[in-house]
Amino acid sequence: MTLPRRLSRPCRRRGLYSLRAKLTLANVVLLAVGVVAATAFSAIGMRMYLLDSVDRELMTTRDSIGAARISMEQIDALSALVALSNRASGEPSADGADSLVQGAVFTALDDRGEPLTIAGFPPTDGQRALAAAVPDPAALVADDEPYDVDVAGAPHRVTAARMDDGTTVLLATSTRSLHQVIAKALKLDFAVGGLLLATLACLTLFSVRRRMRPLEDMVETSSAIAEGDLTRRVPSSSEATLEVEQLRLALNSMLQQVETAYRTRERGAAQLRRFVGDASHELRTPLSAIRGYLQLYDKGMLTDPDERRRAWDRMNNEVDRMGHLVDELLTLARLDQRPELRLRNVDLTRLVRDAAADLRAQQPDRPVTVRAEGALLVRADESGLRQILGNLVSNVRTHTPADVPVRLGAERVAGVVRLYVADEGPGLSEEDAARVFDRFFRAGGGTGSGLGMAIVQGVAETHGGEVTVTTAPGDGLKVTVTLPCPEGARGTARATEDNPRPPSLD
Repeated sequence: MTLPRRLSRPCRRRGLYSLRAKLTLANVVLLAVGVVAATAFSAIGMRMYLLDSVDRELMTTRDSIGAARISMEQIDALSALVALSNRASGEPSADGADSLVQGAVFTALDDRGEPLTIAGFPPTDGQRALAAAVPDPAALVADDEPYDVDVAGAPHRVTAARMDDGTTVLLATSTRSLHQVIAKALKLDFAVGGLLLATLACLTLFSVRRRMRPLEDMVETSSAIAEGDLTRRVPSSSEATLEVEQLRLALNSMLQQVETAYRTRERGAAQLRRFVGDASHELRTPLSAIRGYLQLYDKGMLTDPDERRRAWDRMNNEVDRMGHLVDELLTLARLDQRPELRLRNVDLTRLVRDAAADLRAQQPDRPVTVRAEGALLVRADESGLRQILGNLVSNVRTHTPADVPVRLGAERVAGVVRLYVADEGPGLSEEDAARVFDRFFRAGGGTGSGLGMAIVQGVAETHGGEVTVTTAPGDGLKVTVTLPCPEGARGTARATEDNPRPPSLD
C-alpha cells in the first residue's frame, strides 16, 4: 500500500532535532575540539622549542661576558663592542665589526639604571627602551633564565650580566620573528582543521543518511500498519548495521505476532458470534417443542391419557437433549479456559477395551476389533481420555449403520501415543472433513449436537496433542488422537485382539 504524503514527510524531516543532525554535529564538535587541542599543544611546543634556542644563545653570551672579567674601561677600548652597540641599534658601524649577539640589543647601565655611553657613542633609542623595560636589573642578574619584555612595542627575551667593575649589562633578543612563525603555523593548522571539519560534516551527513535508511523504512512500515496494512514488514537493507538489523528482525517478529494475534482475535470473534447463534438455535428447538406441548396441555387439547403420556415423554426427551447440549457447552467453555488437568499414568489399553465393551453392549450386532499394546501408559487426565473415546464411539454409533465394522486401537510410535477409532461407514466429503471440528457442524444435517468432535479436539489440545481425520466418500472415517508420551510411562508390550477382524488401517 502506498503511503500518503502526510505520513511520508516525517521520515525525511530535516532539522537540528533530527538524529542525523545530532550525529553530524557531535562528530564535528569532537573533531573541532581535537583540532583546537592539537593546534594548541603544537603551538606551545613550537614556542617552547624556539624560545629555548633563543634563551640558550642569550645565556651563552651572558656566561661569556661574566667569564671574560672585563670592565667598562676595557670595553671602551674595544672597538668590537662599539660596533656591537651601533649594529644592535640599527646605525652604521664605525668599523663594521659584528655584535656579540646577532640581532640583539646590548646596553650597559649605571647605578641608577640609566644606559651608559659606550666608546663615545651615546645610547640609542633601542637601548633606552630596553633600560626602561627592565625595572630591576639586579634581580635579572640573579635570575637563571631570561624573561619576556616589551621593547619599543616589540617582544624581546632579556637577561643581564654583571661585569668585573660592577656594571650591569642587559642583553635582549627580539622574538618578533618567532611569534610570526607561530602565528603562520596556527593559521595553517586552523585552515587545515576547518577543511577537515567541512569534509567530515559532508561525509557524516552522507554516511548517516545511508545508515538511517533502514530506520526510515521502519517508520514507513509502522505508518502503513497504522493505516491498516498488517501484512507490511520492514525490508532488509545492505546498508544496515548489526544493531539496526537486529532491530529490524525484532520488529518484524513483533509485527508477525501482532498480525497473528489480530487475525486470531478476529477469527475468535467470528467463531464466538457463530457459536452464540448456533447455541441459541439449538436451544430454541427443544424449548419450542416443550412450549408447544405445554400450550396444548393448558388449552385442554390433550384429553386422551395416551396423548398426555406421549407429550410427557416428548418433553422429557427434549429436556434431556437440552441438558446434554448444555453439558457439552459447559465442557467446551472449560476447555477454552485451559483448565488444570489431573495428570497421572493412565493405561490406554484399558480405556480402549472399556469403550469397545460399551459399544458391544449398545450394539451387539456390530463387529468391533481392538488392537492395542498391553499396559500402554500415558501421562494424562483419565476423564478427558474417556470423554474422547466416548465421543468418537458415539459418532460411530450415531452416523454409521449398526452392522458396519469398527476398529479401536492404541500404539506407541516415535515417542508419542496414538489412539484411533476407525469405521468402514460412508465416510465424509472433502468439504465436510474440513469442517468436522467446527462447533455445531453436522455432516449431511444428521442428528446430534455437533459438538462431539470439537470436544475431542479441545481435550487433545489441553493434553498437548492433536487430532487428525482420514476419510473419503465410501472409504469410512478414521480419527487419530496423538498424545505425548514421557519416557517413564512405558508398559509391557502385549498385543491384544479381542475379535479377529481384518488388520487395522495403520
